[in-house]
Formats: sequence, structure tokens, C-alpha cells
Amino acid sequence: MRVGLFVTCLVDAVRPRIGFATIKLLEAAGCEVTVPAQQTCCGQPGYNAGDRKSAVALARKFLNEFEAFDYVVVPSGSCAGMIRVHYPDVLRDDPALLARITALGQRTYELTDFLTHIAMPENIPGKFKGTLTYHDSCSGLRELNIYNQPRVLLANMADVKISEMVESTTCCGFGGTFSVKYGELSTRMADNKCRHITDTHASAIVGGDLGCLLNIEGRLRRNGDHTTRVLHIAEALSGLDEEAP
Repeated sequence: MRVGLFVTCLVDAVRPRIGFATIKLLEAAGCEVTVPAQQTCCGQPGYNAGDRKSAVALARKFLNEFEAFDYVVVPSGSCAGMIRVHYPDVLRDDPALLARITALGQRTYELTDFLTHIAMPENIPGKFKGTLTYHDSCSGLRELNIYNQPRVLLANMADVKISEMVESTTCCGFGGTFSVKYGELSTRMADNKCRHITDTHASAIVGGDLGCLLNIEGRLRRNGDHTTRVLHIAEALSGLDEEAP
């Protein structure tokens, strides 16, 4: 099957190895992966801030770049949620585009959802050993029902033990512009999340959205925790989980 990888702007700019880890997983599952070179932001930050004009332009751009693929895979529940759930609203005033973006949205999947329900790989290439805990990001959980999928994949790794944290489904405080507008509240939420992570005694915290992971990692380090690893699910599953810049 031909898969278009929507890398996400945050992965591209901050931790590109998540993109390479995603490619490794998809190819291991037998997919032919293409990364359209001109792709950019899904438009969620602007859309959430009321910039509908930019959201329309980016939704059209996404449609033109990804419509030809059998599936689109996104290593982010947040961006995948924007595409599947919100693009139909963005393009609601153009019936022809609305029909096309709705059809494409139905072929667009968050990474773990795609691996679990579509690609169904026989083997997970990652070699992670030890105990980890999982943070459920808001958009993936509430818009796409991503909860069991990453846990099923991690459970297929022989040397992994999952230690569930208290309130794994509670927001970490990032929320894009929320963390900027409500900095004090965001910090308290992140500190609560970090405390729950510490209480699991896991050696790593894993999640499916880089924005959440950067927020969590920042608070862990500021609070003096320099040992708990912070990994994207693609890194943990693929084996590209080495400490690196």
C-alpha cells in the first residue's frame, strides 16, 4: 500500500528522528512510504486561534499533496485530529472540497491506530528493555479514541513492562497556545503529570505527541529529573530510541 507520511512541523523542526522512526515502522509493515517534500503545518494553531483563512489555505494544500495516496499516516494525534475532525469544518463552504477532504480524512490515521488496525505488522523492531509509562494526549484520546492502540503495540515487545500512571489521560498542560496564555496553570498541570510519572518508577515516559513530550520533558528536567527518558511511541517501537540531540 502507498502511504503518504505527514511528518508534522514540530517533528520536522525539533526531533526529526521521530519521522525516520515512523518510516522504519511503516516499511517494516510492508508499506511503500513517500514524504511529500513541500508539506508544512496542518494549520491547527491558527485554526484554534481563529485564523480561518490560513486554515483553509493549509487544508487545500494538504489535500493537493496527499490525496493520491492510499493512506496518510501522522505520528501525532493532534495533527491527525485536525485533519480528520476539523478539516471538514474548515472547508465546509466548498461542497466539492468538503467531499474530497472528508474522503481523505477517512484514510488518514494516527500512527499507532494505523499500525494496529491497517498495517498490522508481524514484528515490532524496537529493542526497548525496562519499565515505561504512557501519557495519553488529549486530541488523540478524545478526537480519535487512541488509547489501547499504543499499549497493544508496546505489549508485543518482549522486554517491556508498562506501569500505568495515575491520571494518564489528564492533560499535561501544553495545549499549544494554552501553555502561553495560561502559563501558571499550565506549569501546575505539568508538575502534576511529572509527579505521577515519578511515582511509577518507570525508566521512560512514552507518548504519541511531541508537543506533550517536550512540555513534560522540560518540567522533568527543571524539577531535577535528568534520568527519566522521554520517548515518542515511534522511537520506542522502532528502536530509534537512543539519546541524541
